[in-house]
Amino acid sequence: QVQLVESGGGLVQAGDSLRLSCAASGRTFSRNAMGWFRQAPGKEREFVATIRWTGDSTYYADSVKGRFTISRDNAKNTVYLQMNSLKPEDTAVYYCAAAQSTFYSGTAYYTKSTAYDYWGQGTQVTVSS
Repeated sequence: QVQLVESGGGLVQAGDSLRLSCAASGRTFSRNAMGWFRQAPGKEREFVATIRWTGDSTYYADSVKGRFTISRDNAKNTVYLQMNSLKPEDTAVYYCAAAQSTFYSGTAYYTKSTAYDYWGQGTQVTVSS
């Protein structure tokens, strides 16, 4: 059974940092694109960041570019999201996602939730002003 488990969320103040982790089990995703999405109360789920299996190709939403960094450790089957200079508008449930196919379709494709086949349960990030 494939599982993606996020951790590292919490309550922080504006300007603080958090590092989210997403540990995969049940199969390896070392050759698959992975991503982070988030959903704020009353809003639709939105793309945050994605990373190719090689780790050398990343893409970010404009709202987080320069503040967030996605990375991965394929040996640990884990993807990370380092979040710096957090803002109250970053408050949301953050979800990790993994694509099933090892065929890479380009970064634009992986900004869409439909590109991913596996999802975690999410971790809450709350940023107070």
